Amino acid sequence: MAIESTARLASVAISSQKNVLATRIADGVYSQLNGGGPGCSVEDRQKSERDIGFHLNYLADALWAEDAALFTDYVSWVNVLFANLKMSPTVLPITLNVTRKVLADALPAQLAGVSDEYLILGLVEANQADTTVPSFLDERAPLTGLAAEYMNLLLQGQRHAAVQLILDAVRQGTSITSIYLDVFQRTQQEIGRLWQLNQISVAQEHYCTAVTQFTMSQLYPYIFTSVRKDRRMVATSVGGELHEIGIRMVADFFELHGWDTYYLGANAPTEAVVQAVAENGADLLAISATLTPHVQKVAELVEAVRTMKRPPKVMVGGYPFNISHTLWRTVRADGTAADAAAAVTVGERLVG
Repeated sequence: MAIESTARLASVAISSQKNVLATRIADGVYSQLNGGGPGCSVEDRQKSERDIGFHLNYLADALWAEDAALFTDYVSWVNVLFANLKMSPTVLPITLNVTRKVLADALPAQLAGVSDEYLILGLVEANQADTTVPSFLDERAPLTGLAAEYMNLLLQGQRHAAVQLILDAVRQGTSITSIYLDVFQRTQQEIGRLWQLNQISVAQEHYCTAVTQFTMSQLYPYIFTSVRKDRRMVATSVGGELHEIGIRMVADFFELHGWDTYYLGANAPTEAVVQAVAENGADLLAISATLTPHVQKVAELVEAVRTMKRPPKVMVGGYPFNISHTLWRTVRADGTAADAAAAVTVGERLVG
């Protein structure tokens, strides 16, 4: 049996007592902010403990992956979110400092020590004064005008006009790959940025994603016309992962390049994925995780398919894998790719 690293032991220790730790951390934070007395509603307290639970999740997952970048990137994201929610800039640094103290008391010294290293790096991010996030719709990038017009129609709730805009662009010669990468991908990123900046609601974000998924389905007559190759792939998001638009783009790009794809969508159980790989004789399994807390499930899925009689090559991707450039090795995949276009290149190299 492999000996677990100190970082992974710390990850397990934090995860196993997360709720207790979150309560103790909230006590300390409210004590410092003088918010624990009258005026602190039960709802506010519950939200605080929920948020602290998220912080602990990301800390534990970064420790499991042995890459502090996964935690510092999360802290940077929270710092921007809190600033745009008009929260005091002291809240996040205080929370991280209290977390250091609570973990120092709750964990064995060696485990608390490695956790503290990650928390100190997180504090550096939490103390950043600049909480701006540049737009993903860079005017110098291709199709920015089309992307901006499409996103504006989505935010105005004009679904039919948005779909028609994309269909007209394709009929006029804009390639499907450009539509996916320069319009869909960038508008999804920009919509996420607007939510982080508290400029749109969760409902608007979900609506925009749903319309983009529908628009993608309207482009399938252009996608399923490629000369077929003797290559098969299964594409999926792991169990618990509800973000599926990225892995759907990956599946569509493989179809464009002649592969036969079996797209499982979001939140696929490990057993169902293994069965789909076996039944379809897949040469490649593409796995997506958008949130860091789902990375361990990626590792579990990879481990499961490794035990198959005819295991496929495994490629992983999603936001955490773009932050940590060694994470794909940590989950024992065969490769990773930053976007759908790169995924095809990597997939064909792995299988070919």
